[in-house]
Amino acid sequence: MPARVNMRKKGKKNSHARDDNPELRRVVRGLRRFVKTIVPGVRETKNAWGIPTFVAPDPFCFYMVGKNHVTFGFHCGTSLEDPEGRLEGTGKNLRHVKLRNAEALEQKGLRNLVRAAARLKGKPPMPGMGGTRRLG
Repeated sequence: MPARVNMRKKGKKNSHARDDNPELRRVVRGLRRFVKTIVPGVRETKNAWGIPTFVAPDPFCFYMVGKNHVTFGFHCGTSLEDPEGRLEGTGKNLRHVKLRNAEALEQKGLRNLVRAAARLKGKPPMPGMGGTRRLG
């Protein structure tokens, strides 16, 4: 029987960005800096499904890396004013913005969406969507 080979890379800082698309790794790094500079005291956690979630003090946004873009989602996206029409989705509460490159973080209105989402109070996130485990 052949020896088991560990396929994980050591020292990998962000396991949420696919290795086959370096541009998406740049997007994730930029997104994390973007949110942390906009919302003082924000923490990055993982929700029940392992999705990176930003909390300040309640969960307000998250991201997921796909094949061609990073989905930057807002837990209470339907409650956000979006005059630029950036938000996509048809769910009961969630809305998202697709980020295909790091420059997409400079979209008009995105900074305001993040600020507004962090300030929303009183609407608890859907079960499992709250951050539970802290990330680095």
